[in-house]
Amino acid sequence: MSRVRIPAITPRPYQLGAFEYFDQDKPGLRAVECWSRRMGKDLCYMNIACMKSFDRKGLYLHMLPEFAHARRTIWDGFTNEGDRLIDIAFPLAIRAGINEQEMKIDLLNGSTWQLGGSDQYNRWVGSNPIGLVFSEFALAHPKGWELMRPILALNGGWAAFVSTPRGYNHFHALLDIAKRRPEWRWSHQNAVEVGLMTMAQIAQEIADGMPDELARQEYLCDFSAANVGAILGGRIEEAEKAGRLVSDLYDPRAGGVMVSSDIGFRDTATFWFWQLVPGGFHLIDYDEDTGLDADDWIARLGDKPYNIHTLHLPHDARVKTFQSKHSAVEKFLKAEIAEHVNIVPALNSLDKVNAARSIMARCKFDHAKCAQGLLALREWSFKWDDVRRQYSREPDHNWASHAADGFAYGASVMKEIVKRPPRPQLPKAAAESFTLNQLFVDRERFNTNERIG
Repeated sequence: MSRVRIPAITPRPYQLGAFEYFDQDKPGLRAVECWSRRMGKDLCYMNIACMKSFDRKGLYLHMLPEFAHARRTIWDGFTNEGDRLIDIAFPLAIRAGINEQEMKIDLLNGSTWQLGGSDQYNRWVGSNPIGLVFSEFALAHPKGWELMRPILALNGGWAAFVSTPRGYNHFHALLDIAKRRPEWRWSHQNAVEVGLMTMAQIAQEIADGMPDELARQEYLCDFSAANVGAILGGRIEEAEKAGRLVSDLYDPRAGGVMVSSDIGFRDTATFWFWQLVPGGFHLIDYDEDTGLDADDWIARLGDKPYNIHTLHLPHDARVKTFQSKHSAVEKFLKAEIAEHVNIVPALNSLDKVNAARSIMARCKFDHAKCAQGLLALREWSFKWDDVRRQYSREPDHNWASHAADGFAYGASVMKEIVKRPPRPQLPKAAAESFTLNQLFVDRERFNTNERIG
């Protein structure tokens, strides 16, 4: 058998500290790396995982913000020299098998390395990894780490978080924790400091159309750079300065609670809880999760201490199934957890953005109960087009977009009833209201027309 060097790469000078931290008599358990674009974040930590797999047999996960992103950039990714990334980190000679569909490599030493997406964090609960890398953690769903942390605490596993900044969000908070914990490793290095780029090259990128703030984030690792492309970030900041992020907003005397949602099974389902007050709305609560069906959500919403007056479901709730035999509308109507169930009309991307922006000035948020939702609204951003060198009119579809869609659906109907009494009836043009019998009649009419056609 041919000899294979592990790790298979020669670490760059600025990567040596990471390899040394994880390859010692008492190896470390937590590392936070703020590294710029082009610093080889993924390939570096793929090789560290391979190295660690020879120290301890087990599962090693490499998580990107989205499952599809993991396949596109890592599993199917190539170096500038035309070599496949996974072939460099995990040479063929040390493999026992490979699963292309699950993006999994079994190694001869008995360990397994697998790619995943933090947008599907519930998929990994119970998987018992002993090594975990969050790549581009600033863009990842923060709940992924919250759920995986107890597993590593029990099995003595290690975790690394490698990312460029995206404002003062959960990645910045984690870097602050690392700086206060002497047993953690942390680094904050940019492309100029490590010699990958010059300021003149970065200036040229900006001259070629890259927003100054984005260049500062991507190449200079500047947390203070505005989260350019943010849709509601500035409005959340204004709400905070104006004292509209407060606590204990729910008032039982103010009337029934309205709930807006974006539903899904594999995708995150989100629910915002609204209460009408003179001149605007109080966002009193927020909830989200993945992998739950309608029955799970019915029980979860029923446990909330609110009298739900109206449940607003997205336009596709008639056909979305939560992996069950009945539509979401049927399920929620049968459960009678709300006095009314409405279907919000379909919205295009621009409608969602405009609806969310138009109502923000009238909203107060319970900053504790809506913390996860507020974090998502801050992160909701337009998609950057590398080819056209500009932001598109389409919001980026990532972990934050589900909470933003749920908020936007609510905003599209709430803005019509600001001047109405606390227990509103929505205008027919804004939404459809159903009884269970009406839904059955509607479905039978649809099936008959389909047969006739």
